[in-house]
Amino acid sequence: METVTISQKFQVVIPQRIREAMGIRSGEKAHVIPYRNRIEIIPVRDVRKLRGFLKGIDTSFDRAADRV
Repeated sequence: METVTISQKFQVVIPQRIREAMGIRSGEKAHVIPYRNRIEIIPVRDVRKLRGFLKGIDTSFDRAADRV
């Protein structure tokens, strides 16, 4: 967990380690959402760039006996 400081203009800097892990670049947009007494920042991604991000995911699961 990282700790950030809120500036007088209510700005925060996302730590470099998190920016790199999430692939966040300067100038990108993000949604800011209040959720259960916390603030979530969600990067806005172009749908075309998300193509293939689930490649290799295991899609096998057990179905209920009454389902086809």
